Amino acid sequence: MSTTKTPREWKLTELAEAAGVSPRTVRYYVQRGLLPAPPFKGPDTVYGEDHLLRLKAIRALQARFLPLDAIQVELARLSPDELKALVDADATPPPASAAGAAVPAPSPAPASEPVKEEAPVSPSDGVTSWRRWELAPGLELQLADTADEKTRALAERVRALINESQEESQER
Repeated sequence: MSTTKTPREWKLTELAEAAGVSPRTVRYYVQRGLLPAPPFKGPDTVYGEDHLLRLKAIRALQARFLPLDAIQVELARLSPDELKALVDADATPPPASAAGAAVPAPSPAPASEPVKEEAPVSPSDGVTSWRRWELAPGLELQLADTADEKTRALAERVRALINESQEESQER
């Protein structure tokens, strides 16, 4: 009886489902060089844990609005442990507002409320990071981490106004 742990393997559709992408997207990422080619071809092709980790890392970097070319550079630069940390950090909830108590945090919203807070985009090598909120379908607010307190307070006030407007329309 062997005590070594064998890595988990997935068929294409299983891998795509686990990563939240389509099988076609997986094939495209392999073609573009974002993912390594699987070891076998044909109906017995299997993908490993590294493929799943890289797919999740791609999704995390896409959430930070990086284009595929920049994502490819990041994937080549990061070690497997750094990729895992990136994926794990992306799964954690975003930190509290940088503006402090200027605007209280909204109460848990019903699923129909469109205001969504996204995790901040992390700076890398001198690049400014941004916090993004979807205020309404087709309307986003983005705030640079380098913004001054007055600008941060303005952004929080805009978010509060949107929330108030949505609450008023729900009461009617």
